[in-house]
Amino acid sequence: MRMMRPVHVLAFLPLVAAILLSLSYWPGLVTYDSVRQYDQALSGAFDDWHPPMMEAIWRLILPFWPGPAPMLLLQLGLYAGGMAGLIVWALRRNRPGVAFGLGLCALLPLSAALMGEVLKDCLMAGALMAATALILLSLENRNRIARIAAALLVFFAATLRFNAFLAGVPILLLAAGPVLLASRLRMTVNAVAMALLLLLAMPLANRAIGAESSDVNLSLVIFDLAGITEYSGQDAFPPLNVRQPIQVVRSCYTPVKWDSFSWWVDPLCPLNFEQVRRAFHASHVSAMPFWVGQIIRHPVAYARHRLAHWNINARFLVHDEVERPLQRESAPNDWNFHVTENAGLDFADRAAVKSADTPLGWPCVWMALAFGLMLAARRMASARIIWMLAGSALFYGLGYAVFSVASELRYYLWTMMAASMATVVTLGDLPALPHAQRWRAGLGMAAPAFAVALIAALARL
Repeated sequence: MRMMRPVHVLAFLPLVAAILLSLSYWPGLVTYDSVRQYDQALSGAFDDWHPPMMEAIWRLILPFWPGPAPMLLLQLGLYAGGMAGLIVWALRRNRPGVAFGLGLCALLPLSAALMGEVLKDCLMAGALMAATALILLSLENRNRIARIAAALLVFFAATLRFNAFLAGVPILLLAAGPVLLASRLRMTVNAVAMALLLLLAMPLANRAIGAESSDVNLSLVIFDLAGITEYSGQDAFPPLNVRQPIQVVRSCYTPVKWDSFSWWVDPLCPLNFEQVRRAFHASHVSAMPFWVGQIIRHPVAYARHRLAHWNINARFLVHDEVERPLQRESAPNDWNFHVTENAGLDFADRAAVKSADTPLGWPCVWMALAFGLMLAARRMASARIIWMLAGSALFYGLGYAVFSVASELRYYLWTMMAASMATVVTLGDLPALPHAQRWRAGLGMAAPAFAVALIAALARL
């Protein structure tokens, strides 16, 4: 594409509209998580409860521009730059329909609203979006610098969430090129190696930054041990100074989230985070091996707990609203950071809340769609690209079946983004298929999402 034609400009209009909606949350909505991160960015005393990498970047910016605005602009800059790059990629391939469809993906109500919140999930999604664009733009000219930059962005994303490796591996595989994907064995070996490298990204970054350990992993351990206790009827915790621990767990446990065992709830559960942490440290027992041991001893109880949580988390067989899909106001903070009411914010919030009551806000449907796209992709001209986007969406979403401790839709922000983009690319490829294959591919793509959406809708009646 040597020259931008007026019709091409239309492809960028939805992206511009989406960014303006996100900016209606100016200077960036701060959640309880980001308030804690900003406080650590000010003090320079980092712990690893929330990603220290984000706090360290924030601290570097503070002397020039305090407040949440620069972090909002960073995550939106990566996101908008990535989306614009994808639109350019489609236009260079003379596919204006795909370009416009990719622009429309930015207008998903939940995405547009969530990107106005200063969150690690949004920064991670922005980094992955920019990495994806760099890789696709480099496919034709084999630009190694662009691919290296993309790989660095994926590793940066992996410093923001420890389970980001599930989203990052498919992207890195596409960046690696066909040589590393020549056979299933070679692809598997490279995928495992990439996963291990991405898993190391967060601990290495945390050590380099000098972040103290907060035992953040205990949130997952406590939640799962409580679930095992609930469903097995046996005390799965290490020895604690708590009377009738099984009854206590039953009074505090909910499959929705782990927070009832935290230190910030009122009233405090008699069996709580600090007690469990002291018990592990006092007994010199490592929490993670203990956790694995209890899962092995009680696999059925663990599976029941995890499935109960993931069902709620993925908004599958639920009847009532789990919780508000996103915040509208900033969390209380010492710096009076707040968003100002305006028409754009009101529209973005209402659209996001309403969409959360439809399949657009049900992660189970997006994951089913990603699965269908992977099935249909083998017939497509853009098969590798569809597999990369849909695989990244699906594997990252599936990861929360094991790693999730809460039921917030922001967890699935990247799953929604990547699956929607994969859908647009697939729809753009469909007309080129022979008639019979077109219907077969379309059915394979849509059937899983339709079935899951139908069952989920019936559960809500």
